Amino acid sequence: MIRLLSALLSLLPSLGAAQGLAQLVADNVTVTAQDTLVARGNVEAFYDGTRLTASEIAYDRSADRLTVTGPILITTPGGEVITADAAEIDPQLESGLLRGARLVLDRQLQISAGRIDRTGSGLTALTRSAATSCQVCGNGPPLWEIRAARVVHDEVGQQLYFDDASFHIRGVPVIWLPRLRLPDPTLERASGLLVPQLFSSDTLGIGVKLPYFVRLGGRRDLTVTPWIATKSRNLELGYRQAWRSGWVALDTHLAEDDTEQGLRYAILGEGAFSLPRDVRLDFDLEAVSDDAVLLDYDLSDADRLDSRLRAYRLRDGGYALGQITYYESLRDGESSTSLPPLVARLEREAVLRPGPFGGQLTLRADADALWRDGPTPAAARDVMRAGVSAGWQQDRLVGPGVILGTELQGRVDAYVVSDDPSRDAVSPRAWEAAGVTLRWPLIRQETGTDATQVIEPVASLSYAAQQGTAPANEDSRLPEFGAATLHTLDRLPGEDLQETGLSAGLGLRWSRTATNGRTLSVLAGQLLRDDDLGDLSDGAGLGRARSDWLISTRADLGEDMGLALHATFDNQFDVSSAEARLEFDRDRIDLSGAYLWLEAETGGDEVEAISEASIDATLRLGPRWSLEAQARYDIAADAPVRAEIGAGWRNECVTVDLSASRRYTDTEEVDPSTSFGLSVNLNGFSAGRQARPAARDCEG
Repeated sequence: MIRLLSALLSLLPSLGAAQGLAQLVADNVTVTAQDTLVARGNVEAFYDGTRLTASEIAYDRSADRLTVTGPILITTPGGEVITADAAEIDPQLESGLLRGARLVLDRQLQISAGRIDRTGSGLTALTRSAATSCQVCGNGPPLWEIRAARVVHDEVGQQLYFDDASFHIRGVPVIWLPRLRLPDPTLERASGLLVPQLFSSDTLGIGVKLPYFVRLGGRRDLTVTPWIATKSRNLELGYRQAWRSGWVALDTHLAEDDTEQGLRYAILGEGAFSLPRDVRLDFDLEAVSDDAVLLDYDLSDADRLDSRLRAYRLRDGGYALGQITYYESLRDGESSTSLPPLVARLEREAVLRPGPFGGQLTLRADADALWRDGPTPAAARDVMRAGVSAGWQQDRLVGPGVILGTELQGRVDAYVVSDDPSRDAVSPRAWEAAGVTLRWPLIRQETGTDATQVIEPVASLSYAAQQGTAPANEDSRLPEFGAATLHTLDRLPGEDLQETGLSAGLGLRWSRTATNGRTLSVLAGQLLRDDDLGDLSDGAGLGRARSDWLISTRADLGEDMGLALHATFDNQFDVSSAEARLEFDRDRIDLSGAYLWLEAETGGDEVEAISEASIDATLRLGPRWSLEAQARYDIAADAPVRAEIGAGWRNECVTVDLSASRRYTDTEEVDPSTSFGLSVNLNGFSAGRQARPAARDCEG
């Protein structure tokens, strides 16, 4: 047997049709007296990207037809795989009749049929068929399948049409549908019903979500999700549209329930656009009918809403920004008029490199405005501010490894205040500061480990002065004391409150970096002033003549684990703030945890003690099972905030997700609530989702 013979168009002229040459390779090829070519033994035929393998192929030249004897395997350029016992098809391998056949789409969905009729127009009809993405073991039924009198596969439209269909679980019929249309696995976006979800909630009762996806062209779509529950009726609309220059997403929730608040709604939207001259425009929209609707329908945990319109431009030499934001408070006992509700801001910054004397010069102009409408002067005060500033900084080597940093800053502001008789209508202010920083990084190479250690003492000295009337402090209420602010000229956020007087920052940083990428760094420091800084909360003693001690450390123990610790404490080791974060990512487990502690403050702003811990974990118990858990606990109040647990199970043909959550928020309008959720997804029909089947063995 010599498998070298190739019958080309010289023997089969009709196979040389417009699209190219057909090739036939077999162990043995003969031509009979009836002008019929017969190929036997390991037969392979190729035409225009389609491949056919069989035990025997006979080509009848007069009928221009191929008769194929199985087992037959056909693979198409579109990813289809067809197996059959026998077939009669055209020489182009496009249309014909296959018996005892099976069609496999995108290596996910298999459809077996007594007969398959293919046409050259992209339609495939399967008679007496059964479709499933489950592994079929022996003669036993799969986990699920859809049986139909006929299935039509539209390759162009990427759709499957079922006639007289019935859904079976382990061979038991569950539901009958006279007509059914589903997307094939290769389709990314298609109109149709998405995966329903069952839920149970103390607030909403027992119900089901039925999302329906509507494709409105190539760049628009709408998802309509009615919620049908025993205590509520909700309609959720999700609209998305994309353009060449941007996108928009808008979610609208309309509800009626047993809370006696009438029609409830929540509108959540966002979008971004690219404008000429490198300008970006984005917006964020958040609007609700009442303070509890977001929590009742598990849409968000936000207790303050901000609707924003922003335009900005980023370039190498600086940026420009214009923004207006509307705030709305959902907190119990807090009024939106006190935030203030409407804030506008303009910024323009230019960076010159190199600047004067080889340093970097930063020029800045900004303005902002706050609008209120409250019953008291403080709650009705409107403020407008405009200012310009300039800053220059330079680092240079001045000794054996010693780095000298020099920095100068100055700014001028003008405040216009209305609706507050206790404040001047117009008040100018000037502020200037100068400082120097000395760094001496010392490097040591470890012998035997190839690790590098760096110890760096840092000392900074700065002086700042202010002329004019100090404005009301609107934006520097709770400053943070950390590694980023230890050696800066101005450690306070915002523009209203500025540092004054003489201050010194002392710090020591140590780090170790190994060749395997593991690093450890520790920073210790303290801030000293010549006098206390008034009108500032006492957090970490940042406004006192001697601040608390600062300790900040970071450990990266390879790619799968990271740990960060930050704490401030006084000379008696009384901790004023502490924060810890853990990230752990392995093949079987993902874990992230956080802890936060802030002591109560009575300085520029009243702040109760905060002590919280949170954890988020995912555990993969093999290729099928997974567990998820989330929890947040308020240690200061000795009460949980939220807890959630979920379990997932999947194999090659089905995905099941079960979740249970408890929200402990208890206010005048929101009660604690427990909810459950269940969703079942049949793999193989999800548009745009690639199934990753879990391995499963068939037991004999």
